[in-house]
Parts: sequence; structure tokens; C-alpha cells
Amino acid sequence: MPSSPRLPAKTRALRQQNLLHPHPETVTDPLFRHTSFFDPQDSLQVKYEMLRRVSVDRVSVTEAAAAFGFSRPSFYQAQTAFTQDGLLGLVPHKRGPRGGHKLTVEIMAFVRRERAVSPRPTVDQLIHRVHREFGVLVHRRSLQRQLAQQEKK
Repeated sequence: MPSSPRLPAKTRALRQQNLLHPHPETVTDPLFRHTSFFDPQDSLQVKYEMLRRVSVDRVSVTEAAAAFGFSRPSFYQAQTAFTQDGLLGLVPHKRGPRGGHKLTVEIMAFVRRERAVSPRPTVDQLIHRVHREFGVLVHRRSLQRQLAQQEKK
């Protein structure tokens, strides 16, 4: 591999954008080993080149996935994402549910009413009341975040 200085700023930027390849040492494709333009740390670039290698150069999926440090299922996920959304599909998205999906408007209205009574219930007491009333188990930190957010408003 040619000696191209890895700028900490680029590594930081890739990490912030969730584009830092988790195992750049597994990228063995010659493009990434013999030129400084191709960066094995750049997950987006690695995935794109892996897809291009199969589509244009007609390399097998198994061979391309191995050369670019990905599994075959990862290749197919990247291929589907690229087909649907283009390059943006190759950018990893945050996993899991977005936001406090258990803390509905109805539940938060209930929590506000409960907090209005005296003595003011603790977060743990609110969690138990929500569970008893709605049958929903709410994580302590989720409720704390929602309450703090409401207080800011």
C-alpha cells in the first residue's frame, strides 16, 4: 500500500458521518492497495467500488465481497440500497426506532397530569403508573429525556 498520510481530520469526518469502514485492513482490492486516491477507510467508496466491480468488471459477488472486506449478505444489502436510493443508499443509517415511540401523545398527557398532582411523583413512580395504566414498559432514561424536552418548551 502506498504511503499516503491519513489525515486525522479525514478520519474524524468519516467517523462523524458514520462512514468509517470498521475493518479497512480487510480491503484487499488492488485499487485500494496501490493508489492513494482510493481510501480503504471510506466505507462509501469501498461499497461503491465493490458494486462497480461486480456490475462492470463482472467479478463474482463472493470474490468482490471478500476483496472489499464485506460479507455476501452485506453486498446484497448494499446493492439493494444503491438500486433504490443511489449513493445515498450506501450511507449507513442509524439503527433502531427513531425517537420515543412508546411515549405517545396520550401517554405524555397522562404523565403531565400525574406530575401536576401533589406530591409530585418520581420518574420511577411515573414509569409504574404508565405501565399500570397503558401496559407499556417505558425506559427510565427515555421518560427523563421527554420530560426535560418538555420543560425546555
